Amino acid sequence: MGQDVCLLKKHEREHSSDFLQYVIRSQVVTEQLAILLIGSTFKRVNVEEIRNLMIPIPPSREQAAIASFLDRETEKIDGLVGEQRRLIEMLKEKRKAVISHAVTKGLNPHAPMKPSGVEWLGDVPAHWEVLRVKSVSTFITSGPRGWSERISEEGSLFVQSGDLNDFLEVEFAGSKRVQVENNAEAARTQLCEGDVVVCVTGAKTGNVAVCTAVPEAAYVNQHLCLIRPTQGILPIFLGMLLKSRLGQTHFELSQYGLKQGLSLANVRESPVLLPPLAEQTAIVTYLKAEAAKLDALTAEAQHAIDLLQERRTALISAAVTGKIDVRGLAESEAA
Repeated sequence: MGQDVCLLKKHEREHSSDFLQYVIRSQVVTEQLAILLIGSTFKRVNVEEIRNLMIPIPPSREQAAIASFLDRETEKIDGLVGEQRRLIEMLKEKRKAVISHAVTKGLNPHAPMKPSGVEWLGDVPAHWEVLRVKSVSTFITSGPRGWSERISEEGSLFVQSGDLNDFLEVEFAGSKRVQVENNAEAARTQLCEGDVVVCVTGAKTGNVAVCTAVPEAAYVNQHLCLIRPTQGILPIFLGMLLKSRLGQTHFELSQYGLKQGLSLANVRESPVLLPPLAEQTAIVTYLKAEAAKLDALTAEAQHAIDLLQERRTALISAAVTGKIDVRGLAESEAA
């Protein structure tokens, strides 16, 4: 047990452990702790302060009834929360599937098809080109080494793998800052609008983002690969391709065995399907609309989770403070 954990043991037989664990998790205790933490620099309370917390202790029979009631009701709520979380996961998978199908098969189900030449991909629209990332980019590089030592409170934005979210976006607001010299290495690794970024090492290897806008001077770190697309491919379309089953399978196969991470050569050789620009635009427009629908459903599910968790908290607090009388329920169960 670490120093940041406090172990509580009941010392009287008539005190129910099941009841006490609900009290500790209720607003009765959390509100007292919040008051104790006001003005605290390290956001911690000591053992004596915990020992002096005020908690309600009903008769032992009523403690058991309350704990039994809360076991049953919180299980129901937890079940509903689980359903909403599974729905969110299904929506995420649906989002991936919709993107992967559109960027590899197109929007016309009756379009003539041809073999892609990629064994695990199958057929693609006959009028699409099958290329590699190196064929649709003017520049591919990775971030500079050693710049982590230059991180400071001021300077230019320093984009790292954690700044890439799961929706093809760079979250510049959370980026660290770095002192940059005016030299060739800085010019090589500076982000421009329309660049595509791929994480090549670490836990987020294979994650992709598109710089639709760069708010100020920003540079990638050594764990990221910067791709500057040609005018023949929309940056967002390339990002969607690399984020789709096509790109992600290539990245996974590139790391087969003991190898961890991607090389610039792996990124350069990633397969690319290239429809005409007008068709790329139509696909991107369609996918943005579909993603908006799925994101709205995800937001609704998350809102439902938030409400259920608020209900759970309120229910526990009401039961352990006697605002819900469960004695009649206990008597009916005993009968």
